[in-house]
Amino acid sequence: MNVQYHKEWSNSLWRDMEWKEYGEGNHSILAIPSQDGRFYDWEAYQMVATLSPWIESGKVRLICCDGIDWETWSNFGGDNRWRIEQHERWFHYIVDELIPRCRRWEGETFLVTGCSMGAFHAANFFFRRPDLFDTLIAMSGLYNAAYGFPYYSDELTYANSPQDFLRNMPADHPWMDMYRKRRIIVCIGQGRWEEETLASTRDLDTILAQKGVPAWFDYWGYDVDHDWPSWRNQLAHFMNNIKPL
Repeated sequence: MNVQYHKEWSNSLWRDMEWKEYGEGNHSILAIPSQDGRFYDWEAYQMVATLSPWIESGKVRLICCDGIDWETWSNFGGDNRWRIEQHERWFHYIVDELIPRCRRWEGETFLVTGCSMGAFHAANFFFRRPDLFDTLIAMSGLYNAAYGFPYYSDELTYANSPQDFLRNMPADHPWMDMYRKRRIIVCIGQGRWEEETLASTRDLDTILAQKGVPAWFDYWGYDVDHDWPSWRNQLAHFMNNIKPL
């Protein structure tokens, strides 16, 4: 497997940002780290190994980006406006800098995925920019901004709260037709530590159904916990069922 490490300057965040690429396959996957995670976590927690059959066969290229949740969503004692503005700068680093940097041809679209907080970020990227992402695989996520900003709201928290902006999105919004042409996979276990994420997932399921947006919501059993072994199993399952890949 060809592995490349990168460290490059971000104008959005005014710092060096790191990421790793695995393989050179036809379909690009952007993996978002879980809460307070780093770009190397997917390798450390064997998610890269889970994807190795698809990477080694030349079907996919995996890009593991870095996060800054400790400055934004986890920084509960910080200034709320600065926190959400910093998150927005990170969002624009991904969509305006990293995606163009990693694109190999004009119009290339990416599968975006993540677990737990990474699932929130993946869904947020997908629903805000379906022109850049053709597939979403979100596992064990919360899909509203209230988790990180329980006593604060403004136009930026709203713009980063998929349950809220999707609920209010007009039926004739151009993104709606694009969602219907994309692949949306949202998965949740019903075991330990999944109570809050399960409620959020069910609400997102209802919203998309009411909007007429096809999506695969997969509810796994009571023995499926909010943890890496579950996510490895789920990722392999969905990769085996995405056609073509």
